[in-house]
Amino acid sequence: MPLVTTKRTGLVDQVIAQIRELVSSGEWPIGEKIPPETELVSALGVGRNTVREAVRALSHAGLLEVRQGDGTFVRATNEISGAVRKLCGPELRQVLEVRRALEVEGARLAAGARTDGDLTGLEACLTSRDEAVRRQDSAEVVATDAEFHRLLVAASHNPVLISLYEGIRETVASSVATAFNRDTQAELVSHAELLAAVRDGDPRRAAEEAGGFLDELLSQIGSESSAEKLD
Repeated sequence: MPLVTTKRTGLVDQVIAQIRELVSSGEWPIGEKIPPETELVSALGVGRNTVREAVRALSHAGLLEVRQGDGTFVRATNEISGAVRKLCGPELRQVLEVRRALEVEGARLAAGARTDGDLTGLEACLTSRDEAVRRQDSAEVVATDAEFHRLLVAASHNPVLISLYEGIRETVASSVATAFNRDTQAELVSHAELLAAVRDGDPRRAAEEAGGFLDELLSQIGSESSAEKLD
């Protein structure tokens, strides 16, 4: 998606909208540096102050991060994810607490609302995830585990909950990666019972299973003063 010259009304809002689209679409990936100010000014056909104001607004929202002397980098794909990262910072405990709140309710609702298609997707994803655990393929474990939890929340068919969870997907993936690297954590958690509870249509058991493994990880972390850091 190329940048296009903006109209002369609402310049800052137009620049913000274009940059947001480039970020959310993945054309400007998380962690990468965005084009320098001079290039943005030329491509957008606006002044430096307009570009700076737009970048400042998106930095405040958590989508971008300005690093003095190094440039501006993509921090998150949407405002919800950016807000969670800013509020929780790099502390694993706080991220897991947010995950727990959303995933427990997602599992409870999914047990009553899931379709046959939802179950098929969840089963296939969990099979891939467990195979990756056996191979100790950390990248695949992170990807498939995060996808399993996304599909589980999606099976709730609650659009508000789904939207909120989509907003923290990057943070969830980071917490999954950290959990996988904690000794035997990936070996201990299969999620088979969680899937069984959803398949059986048991909301109480599904909620307990969804919260159980996160409670265990939170217990391991305890109240350590030096909290685990997310990548």
